[in-house]
This record gives sequence, structure tokens and C-alpha cells, in this order.
Amino acid sequence: MGMRRRPGSKNPPIFSHEFVIQNHADIVSCVAMVFILGLMFQFSAPIASLFVAMQHNVTQEVDEPDLPELYTYGMKDLCAIFFYFLICIVMHAVIQEYILDRLNRRMHLSKVKHSKFNESGQLLAFYIVSVIWGIDIVLRERYAHYIGVLWEDYPHHLIPFVIKFFFVIQLAYWLHGFPELYFQKIKKEEMASKIQYGFLYMIFIGLAYVLNFTRIGLCLIMLHYLVEGVFHFSRLMYFSDKTEVANAGFMIWDILFVLVRLGTITLSVLTFWYGLEQSGQANIDFVSGNFNTQIVRVNCLAAVGILQAWLMWNFITFHLKRVREQAALPSVSGKLKRGSKQRKLKKDDKSNNEEEVDELPEVDQNAHVNAKEELRERSVKIKK
Repeated sequence: MGMRRRPGSKNPPIFSHEFVIQNHADIVSCVAMVFILGLMFQFSAPIASLFVAMQHNVTQEVDEPDLPELYTYGMKDLCAIFFYFLICIVMHAVIQEYILDRLNRRMHLSKVKHSKFNESGQLLAFYIVSVIWGIDIVLRERYAHYIGVLWEDYPHHLIPFVIKFFFVIQLAYWLHGFPELYFQKIKKEEMASKIQYGFLYMIFIGLAYVLNFTRIGLCLIMLHYLVEGVFHFSRLMYFSDKTEVANAGFMIWDILFVLVRLGTITLSVLTFWYGLEQSGQANIDFVSGNFNTQIVRVNCLAAVGILQAWLMWNFITFHLKRVREQAALPSVSGKLKRGSKQRKLKKDDKSNNEEEVDELPEVDQNAHVNAKEELRERSVKIKK
């Protein structure tokens, strides 16, 4: 079933920009369906499986039937990333059409709030799924039982299916954000920040995947998504006029943001500076996927540290700007109050004068009216 069109919208010319924007979910879903249908035919199944299934399976044929399938990475992963990139675009449109747009119609938000509401809704859904999925992986692989699992037995070039699929979905999701800038008609002034964040996510997640730092990468991704999810949930509550819930959420976000930055740096130092150093080597071994050299470890630790410092700087500047705005509110409100008081006093004086005239005898009232008319006539003559 295709995506519903907004009532009253005109049918744009085929292959025009507006046509592509209105029907992009249907177009992309048809492209994705081609790969799925390709699995049903023998001549096309090998090609279609490159896009749908996870490749680079290196599980050996052994007698143990319960041994999980193990994978590594390679160029064929680009095909899977492209297919799930299409799926992410379709899911984005489904969430937008059947959840966010219905909520927007009830709340009657402005254009600015409408854009931010959609952004927070999309990201919150993705963060919730990723955090729950990440927790399931951590518990299943027993990463939480012993912190040394993050660096022991490196290189972690053989990974289970669920971890490989997790990283492929992460890369596909952040890649799909770039065409969404066009599909959602994002303003040019808002594009720079969204492109910047998208590139940062793809670079750090991609490096963790390629350099076989998937264990530490998974843990750091979960921590970051957790605090970001709290922020976007609070922002949704703020737009929904649930100020008490929003204020409590923003307060929790303030605390978690600092704690997660400290936790990220702590885990990174333990892994790259202490843990991996014990099994370090002089040169990179591309065959076995061992990148545990001093220069790689130092650069990875520096990259994580710089990223956390940049995020913390943005966090501090955001709160300082907010404090300055709140400090400026009393002076503005005071000026508005003084202006309203002066207008009220003028109205009171005018009403008092009218009351005094009404209390005079009828002859004096007529004399007062005649005097006002004479003044008006004189002023008109002087202007002439």
C-alpha cells in the first residue's frame, strides 16, 4: 500500500522535484522490493543476496552445531548498507506519515517547532531501538560481566551476525539522513549542523567497524544514544505543552550528559591506553585485521577526547546562552509593565475627567462641550 497524499494537494508533473518529494517513499520501496523479489528466482538470487543478506561469513565447518556464525567485513558490505539505506528511508516516511503528522495536526505547531518536533520524533524512535538492541547484545555477549572483554583477544575481526548487522544498520541510518534533507525540504541554514552531525556519526561508527573496535564502539554508541534519547524525549514533551515532564527530563539530561562524557573518556582511556597496550605490536597487520599499534591507539583516544570536549563546549555555551536570555527577561518584562502602567494611568486620568464633567450640572456640561468645540475650530483655522 502506497503512502497517503495530503488532502487537497495537487498532482505535480511526473519526475518533477515536487513529484519525487511527495512520492519518494513509494519510489524507494519499489526499488527495495526489486531486491527482495530477486531472492525468489534462481538466476537473480546470488545478486540479490549480496544486498539483503550479510556477507563475508567465515564460519568454519565444524562438528559443533551450536557454534554461532562469525563474520568479518569487506567491500560487499557496501551492498548491504545500500539496501538497508533504502529501508531506512521507507521507515522514516512511515513514522512521519502515521505517527508524527497525526500528532502535528492535533498540536498546531509553528513551522519552526514543526521541524524540530519531526526531528526529535524520528531520532527518538531510532535511539530507543538502538539502545534496546545494544543492551540485548551486551547481555548476550556478556560484555557487562567483565570490562576486560573490551580489549582482550584483540583483534575482534570475527564478529557474530547480530553485531555485524547492528553496525550495518547504524551506517545505513546515518547515510539516509543526507537525502532526507532534500525530501523533508530542510532550510539551508539548518543543513550545515545536520550534515556535520551525520558525517561525525558515520566517521566514528565506520572507523570502529573497520578497525575492529566493535566492542568498545558498541558500548560508547549505547551511552551516547541513551543521553540523546532523553534530550529528544524532553523536547517532544516541551512541544506537547507538558512543561513539568519536559523540565524534569531536561534536568536529567543535564546530569546524564556530563556523566556520559566522563564515562566515555574513562572507557576509552582504559581500552586504548591501558588494555590494548598489553597486546600491542609495532606494525599494522592488515591480513589478520590487527590495528593495535601505538599510533592508532593514540589517534583513536585523541579523536574520542576531542569529540567529547567539543560536545561539552557546545553544552556549556548552550546553557550560558540560556542563562543570558533568562537574565534579560526581567528587564524586558519590567519595561513592558512600566509601559502598561503609564497607558493605564492615562486611561484613568481620561476617565476621571469624564466622570468630573458628568457630575457637573447640565448647563455647565454644555458650556464644557462648547468650549472644546471652539478649541477644535481655532486649531483648524490655525492649520489652514
